Amino acid sequence: MPNGAETKARVESYLLARIPFVSIRTVERGRALEMLTELAREKQLDVIVHTLSQGLRDLRTKQVVSDDKSLLGALDLAGEWFQSRANLTVVFTDVQHLGDDNDISRRFVDLAQLAEEQGGCIMVVSADPTWNALQRMGMAVALDLPDVDEMRREIVEFLRQYDSEIRIEWGPAEFDEAASILTGVTRIEALNILATLVVRKSVTKAELVDLGRAKDSIFGDLAGIERVAVRPGDHLVGGLAGLRQWLDRKRPLLTMDLRDRDLRPPRGVLLVGVPGCGKSLSAKAIASDWQLPLYRLDIGSVLGTYVGQSESRFKEALATADAVAPCVLWIDEIEKGLAGSGTDSTGVTTRLVGQFLYWLQESRARVFVVATANDVRALPQELLRSGRFDDMFFVDLPEADERREIIEIYLRKYLRVPVTAEMLGELVGLSEGFAGSDLQAAVAEIGYEAKRVGDENVPFEYYRGSFANIVPLARSAPERIEEVRLLRDRAIPASGRVRDLPEKPGARRVVLG
Repeated sequence: MPNGAETKARVESYLLARIPFVSIRTVERGRALEMLTELAREKQLDVIVHTLSQGLRDLRTKQVVSDDKSLLGALDLAGEWFQSRANLTVVFTDVQHLGDDNDISRRFVDLAQLAEEQGGCIMVVSADPTWNALQRMGMAVALDLPDVDEMRREIVEFLRQYDSEIRIEWGPAEFDEAASILTGVTRIEALNILATLVVRKSVTKAELVDLGRAKDSIFGDLAGIERVAVRPGDHLVGGLAGLRQWLDRKRPLLTMDLRDRDLRPPRGVLLVGVPGCGKSLSAKAIASDWQLPLYRLDIGSVLGTYVGQSESRFKEALATADAVAPCVLWIDEIEKGLAGSGTDSTGVTTRLVGQFLYWLQESRARVFVVATANDVRALPQELLRSGRFDDMFFVDLPEADERREIIEIYLRKYLRVPVTAEMLGELVGLSEGFAGSDLQAAVAEIGYEAKRVGDENVPFEYYRGSFANIVPLARSAPERIEEVRLLRDRAIPASGRVRDLPEKPGARRVVLG
C-alpha cells in the first residue's frame, strides 16, 4: 500500500478509536491537512485545526472558529471545548520545542489527559520529534514523502488538466521514469517542477532530463556531499571498453521499476588499480553520459571532533544522497576514509564502515556509487563481499590501442589541426608505460604551444619532446605499479580483456564483450 494511503488508514483508525494524542511526523503540512480534511468529510468528524496564520478554523467547512491566532489561546479554547463537546479533534500545526520537557509540552500533556477523559483527541503535525512523556499518551505515525506510485499518480493528475491545451508526448514509460526521478521531493515541489514544463506549452520526452536538473536545484547547498558540475560530453574516457559495456547495460536499470522482481536498483561499482588511469574521470564520465547530477562524498570531511559527530555527519550525507536520487555518488580514494577498521582505538572508523555497509545493502534509492581505490588491501574486507557493490573492476595502464584512443581524444580537445596516422602511431610508441593522466599532460603541453604560436607552427619535434619529457610512474616507481597489479586477479579487467596473469586459486578472470 502506498505510504499516503497507509498513513491515512492508520490515522483514521486512531481518530475513530478516540486516541487522546496523535502525532503525525512529516515535512508536508499541507498534504497532512488535506488528508485530515478528507477524513473529516468522509467520516463526518468534528475537527478543528490551528495555524498561526489563520487561527482556529473548522477543517470541513473552512469557517473561522476563533480569531485568536496564538498557540496558548488555542490550547485554552481546546481545553474548554473538550469539557463541553464530545468526540472533538483539535489539530495543531505550528508547535515549537515539543521535543523537550518545557511549559508548552507539559500543557499538551494536561490537554491530552483532558481529551482522554472527554473522548477527545489532540493531534500535532510536525517534522520535529515529540517529548517522550507526551508521545506515550497516544500514537505516532509518519507521513513520508510520496513514493513512486503516489508520485506517478500526482504527475498524471496534474498533467491531465492540460491535455487539451498543450502537447504532452509522455506515455506510460515516461510517466514511470518521471515518477522515479521526482521521488524524494515533496508533492508541492514536484508540482512546481512540472509547472515549469507546462508553461513551455509542451511536455516532451527530452524534458525528462530537465526534471532531474530542476530537482537538483531544489536542494542547493547539501550537507556532507559536494555538487560536482559536469556537462554532457565534457568527460570522455578512452579505453576501458569492458567497464563501458557494463555501464551501458546498467544505465536503463537505474530508472526502471524493478519491484515486480524484488530487485534493487544498481548499487554501483568499485574501481581499483593504477593511479592516473581514469578511475576518477570515469565517475565524471558516467554522470555526464547518463545526464545525472554528480555528487562527491569526502569521507574525511565528515569526521568530527566530538563523540558521535562523525557518525551523525556521515548518516546525514548518505541521507542527502538518497534525497537527491537519481544521481551518481563519487567516493574518491575510499580506502583513505574507511581504512583502519578494527585498529581505530575510538571505534569511529568501524562504525562508519558499518553505516556505509548497511546503507549499501538496504537503501533502495537510485544512487549509483562510483568508489575509487588505489590500494584495495587497505579496505575492510567486508566491503568487498558480493552484494555490496555490483562489481569491482581493475584499471591497469592502457595498452597500445587504448593509448591511441586516449591520445586522439586529447588531440581533438586541445588542437585545431589533424595529426597524421604516422605521427599518431609514433606518439603511441613513445607513450609505452604512460597512464591516462600522463597522456593528457603530454598532449596538453602541445596544446599550450599551439595556442602560443599557432597550431600549424608547432613542429612534430615538439610533439616528440612533450612525450619524451613525461616520466611515468611505470619508470619512476615501477615497484608501486607491480604492487598494485598484485590485486588484478580480484577484479574484472576494466579493459574487457584478460591479461597474462599467473593462475591462482579462485582467480576471477572475466571477459566482457
